[in-house]
Amino acid sequence: MRALCETAVEAALAAGASYADARAVVRRNQQVMTKNRRVETVTDVESEGIGVRVLVDGAWGFACDRRLTEQGAREAAARACAFARAAPSADGRALAPIAPAQAHYVTARERDPIEVPLEEKVGLCIAAEEALQLPQVNVTQASVRAQKEQKVLVTSDGSVVEHEQVECGGGIDAMAAGDGGFQIRSYPTAHNGLSAQAGWEFVEGLDLVGHAPRVTEQAVALLTADPCPSEVTDVVIDAEQMALQVHESVGHPTELDRIYGTEASYAGTSFIQPGDLGSLRYGSEHMNITSDATTERGLGTFSYDDEGVAAVREPIVREGVLAGFLTSRETAAKIGAGAGGSMRADTWNRMPLVRMTNLHLEPGEGTKDELIAGVKKGVYLETNKSWSIDDKRLNFQFGTQIAWEIRDGKLGRMLRDATYTGITPVFWGSLDGVAGPEEWVLHGVTNCGKGQPGQGAHVSHGTSPARFRGVQVGIKS
Repeated sequence: MRALCETAVEAALAAGASYADARAVVRRNQQVMTKNRRVETVTDVESEGIGVRVLVDGAWGFACDRRLTEQGAREAAARACAFARAAPSADGRALAPIAPAQAHYVTARERDPIEVPLEEKVGLCIAAEEALQLPQVNVTQASVRAQKEQKVLVTSDGSVVEHEQVECGGGIDAMAAGDGGFQIRSYPTAHNGLSAQAGWEFVEGLDLVGHAPRVTEQAVALLTADPCPSEVTDVVIDAEQMALQVHESVGHPTELDRIYGTEASYAGTSFIQPGDLGSLRYGSEHMNITSDATTERGLGTFSYDDEGVAAVREPIVREGVLAGFLTSRETAAKIGAGAGGSMRADTWNRMPLVRMTNLHLEPGEGTKDELIAGVKKGVYLETNKSWSIDDKRLNFQFGTQIAWEIRDGKLGRMLRDATYTGITPVFWGSLDGVAGPEEWVLHGVTNCGKGQPGQGAHVSHGTSPARFRGVQVGIKS
């Protein structure tokens, strides 16, 4: 694949490109899903191809070819240059300078998840569902997934980067119905379970079977639980829900292409302005957000991004003040800060975009129980159920699968249908405590969409439970 990428870059430069990069990718995806103890879905798909991106007369061009052949590489390069010439840029484009990179990255694993037999994967799902059974549980689901990707990047700057990455994950859901109501509980997360860049030992460590009885008992208990009240109160939010809070209200609005308005698909633009760097009060002094493409097991972990920029750990928010952006070489040059490092493409047939790598809420001190102990009256919220946020990433509403009343520093009655709302900087400004490293958990997200044509990204968020004061829960009257 390296030779094909070198051929594509040479062909692009010969055709007039001032810059070119080529990515050859071979990816295999597996998914097993069972429903009500029957196999619902088994997929095993492999794709391969090459994508070529060029700058010609100040305009980007991109083309791809499913053939991993010399002819496919040359033709993709020629089409990319032709597309760029069809849309010249009067302003031109500058790229932040970087040193040429030579790297080979391989995911550490004990057992390749793709090589685990399908019958073993189906058996795990069925066993987990067997442990989810209770009379009022009408629907149970279990799923596991695995992915293996081999990628080679060659750039006209002299970079050659090879990646062999594997990831896997799984999850279970129990859905209960009764007295006209419907409730769901999931483990370890909602929305396709939890994934990591790791071997199959990660899925085994989730212990889906062992956690199933608790999940199904809570689903049934929610049917008769009291509804979450509508009031302004203190909240403690669990680590899983905090991961989505970070993703939606910090990750997307700090993508610099959204800030400049050159990208708006799926998630809109941003309330942040380029000049806000170093001055915008994003939240309280307890708010520390870090972008880290070096996190062990992170889905957004790599050695170099799809522009050949080295993986780094850098602050995005420090003590509540905006300290950085997620950038490309182009947007970094435009703002005059950094070198990029957040450019990733879904696969060979998509152009790289500014994407989250791994974005973390840094831990504070103490435990979740200590956060709860500091609340006289409030609500503890756990496991995402729904989310909604406007196209500037300002006004949001999140729902959780389950909640508990907090009274005098202790958990009380279970609550159902819990929601909370806020305005991003006001909400983060009410943050007054984050649990410590012992409570910090890495959550993998596999359904982040962006771009047109659309592409997905896999990212991870490390978070601890957090406490916020004076938050609207329930439906505001």
